[in-house]
Amino acid sequence: MKVELERTFPLPVTPDVAWAFLQDIEGVAGCMPGAKITERIDAAHFKGTVAVRVGPASMAFKGDIEVRELDVEQWMLHLVGKGSDTTGSSGASMDLVARIEPNPADGMSQLAGRSEVTMSGKAAAFGGRMMGTVADQILKQFAGNFAAQVKARAVATATAASGPADTPAPTATAPAPAYAPTPTAAAPAPIPTPPTPTTELNALSLFWAIIRDWFRGLFRRRPA
Repeated sequence: MKVELERTFPLPVTPDVAWAFLQDIEGVAGCMPGAKITERIDAAHFKGTVAVRVGPASMAFKGDIEVRELDVEQWMLHLVGKGSDTTGSSGASMDLVARIEPNPADGMSQLAGRSEVTMSGKAAAFGGRMMGTVADQILKQFAGNFAAQVKARAVATATAASGPADTPAPTATAPAPAYAPTPTAAAPAPIPTPPTPTTELNALSLFWAIIRDWFRGLFRRRPA
């Protein structure tokens, strides 16, 4: 079973800031709900896991991630991931192309993504419509985590660049004491820590999305 999606999400930073983060494969993988890079083989090959929990039920996938292309001129990243669950009863593969584009609406940037997900085994039994809803919710949560990360990094960079406020000069000079203590440098301003991305798929959001799509399909059915 194959599901194809193409979405665009606005980002609260300039394109160069967003592109700098898109090149951080470990950081980008951490924005995916339940995903984690467990091993870096080289600059283009990684091993990782994806865990999804909905209530008491959970599913864990282990697999390989390959960076097929990193286009600096186009601000584009092409990833391919393949894996299977720990029981060997389900398999999944994903072909993802993510691109940073200028956003003409506000002068910032946007994340444009195209993904092709293929499921096999028990995971394919949910059907294309439900898997499409699941994939859409995962993309939305990924985009939200991505936006939070790039915004925090932009704030941290601006804070570090501004440095501590200048101390105003005294209005009058006075003779220095015989044993004046050595002045200490002002402590640098603290750099904000980026928020921790969502570690699991938001089950409540996913549940309501499935119910919403089910009702839409029900009311769209024409009477016999």
